[in-house]
Amino acid sequence: MVTITSFETKDIRFPTHLDRTGSDAMNKMCDYSAAYVVLHTDSGIHGHGMTFTIGRGNDVVCEAIKYFGQKLVGKTLEELTKSIGETWKWLVSDEQLRWIGPEKGVVHLALGAAINAVWDLWAKDEKKPVWQLVAEFTPEQFVDAIDFRYLTDAITPEEAIELLRKNEPGKQERIELAKKNQAVPVYTTSAGWLGYSDDKIKRLLQESIDSGYTTFKFKVGGNLEDDKRRLEMAREIIGYDDKYVIMIDANQVWSVPEAIDYVKALAQYKPWFIEEPTSPDDILGHLAIKNALKADGIKVATGEMCQNRIMFKQFITSGAIDIVQVDSCRLGGLNEVLAVLLLAKKYGLPVVPHSGGVGLPEYTQHISTIDFINVAAEKSLLEYVSHLHENFIEPAEVEDGYVITPKLPGYSIEMKPEAWTKYQYPTGQFWSEYIAKGGEASDPQPE
Repeated sequence: MVTITSFETKDIRFPTHLDRTGSDAMNKMCDYSAAYVVLHTDSGIHGHGMTFTIGRGNDVVCEAIKYFGQKLVGKTLEELTKSIGETWKWLVSDEQLRWIGPEKGVVHLALGAAINAVWDLWAKDEKKPVWQLVAEFTPEQFVDAIDFRYLTDAITPEEAIELLRKNEPGKQERIELAKKNQAVPVYTTSAGWLGYSDDKIKRLLQESIDSGYTTFKFKVGGNLEDDKRRLEMAREIIGYDDKYVIMIDANQVWSVPEAIDYVKALAQYKPWFIEEPTSPDDILGHLAIKNALKADGIKVATGEMCQNRIMFKQFITSGAIDIVQVDSCRLGGLNEVLAVLLLAKKYGLPVVPHSGGVGLPEYTQHISTIDFINVAAEKSLLEYVSHLHENFIEPAEVEDGYVITPKLPGYSIEMKPEAWTKYQYPTGQFWSEYIAKGGEASDPQPE
């Protein structure tokens, strides 16, 4: 019997602001970061989880994770996984924590890291990658992992079970495709960051084409004429035929009327969708933008900052979005992600997870594989960015336009110890040397 004996958190930050990786119209200087947790046990296996942030405030999330870590110490894995859905409800229902973060904000980010660490521990104990652990669930086990509170006006547990049962035929064939690395096709954002020079964009775009990519995302919203020039440059390289697809992403920078006018001005470059055109909480605004852009053939996508399944319920059932972009740890971990996959399936929307950050492709490759095998029963795209994977034990990798399906037990999120040694903030090797040389610290230290 595996028992959680202790835990530790780590504030890990990568200095991506130095080359403007991650730069967009809203976030110009990012340090891709992980609020990281390790669950230690008496069995020699450890559960790893993290939540993605972009620098300042990562320590705040680490502090919030400690509240969940304390609740998990002393629990056996058998207790926690007998009903992983009940475990999720138990963690999310702490009435005092709930007051400062009722299934949203810093507390919910921390929950995502903690519950994903439990999933990682469970899968390691079962000697399976997380996607396979879930792929082998019965429909009843899958539904048991989900808290349907606040969802039953959109989908009931009974409807979810029936939906999953309909997908049982062909499930084993889909598992075999996953094992052959043919489950999850990808697109790339690697050439699309707003702070990159034209020469860097051209080079990275050509490298992506040479690697077999046909779908590319570009950040927009800084300056209309600059965006026109960058998209024109991209189209000069890839052309306008249907083989190559462009998407654009504004990262919430516009009001609703601005979004409509701005995207219509870019319609000549034939974007498939506009991502996060306005506030991530503005459901009616997204609906207005979607309706205004229909004539231009441009779809609307959002979700990377959609904070819980209840918000997704409203985006999906109201028809406000065309593409569902779940984030693996902005939601309260895998349990809540599974709920959104079911909502998207019932209402006929594709799930294209948000993966533009450290550790996110490692997580989302499992999510998209689960969606393909258990829920959607058909392929949909996954975002892939090519940086920082070298810091993980089993990095997310792409071959022939598809994710290489994870093989190692766990959730693929375990970092190499040398990454902790180098990038723990502010005492790691990189940060201590950088700050000593006059580099600006992400967080000014209090006197």
